[in-house]
Amino acid sequence: MQNAARSAALPSAVRLRRWVRAALARDAVLTLRVVGRAESRRLNQRYRHRDTATNVLSFPYTQRPRVTGDLVLCAPVVATEARAQGKTFEAHVAHLIVHGTLHLQGHDHLRTAAAERMEARERKILTRLGFADPYAGDK
Repeated sequence: MQNAARSAALPSAVRLRRWVRAALARDAVLTLRVVGRAESRRLNQRYRHRDTATNVLSFPYTQRPRVTGDLVLCAPVVATEARAQGKTFEAHVAHLIVHGTLHLQGHDHLRTAAAERMEARERKILTRLGFADPYAGDK
């Protein structure tokens, strides 16, 4: 866990780890780095060729025998999105942690069928964690 953004509103490391574990299907070694807009923008530009800060980036390295990778969460973007979507910061962080962890395991949302499967998995995990459907109102 690395909090480069020094976000005081960030949920505890215990909660963050719980959310990651809830989304894992097998053993993993992951780093979660919380960053500000500038670092998120630099990473998004370098690796996705998009010149803007983004909510979460997933960098998968291996799938077997265990999942290894990095999650980069941009606290200011997440906070802005949460307010705009009428969600709590904590609920949005939980959703993005689950979402990013699923990406580290090879899930994607590039095709409609894959997106539907991934969203269904996210809903199930988040419901088990006590959070509302993050996609309610998107359809």
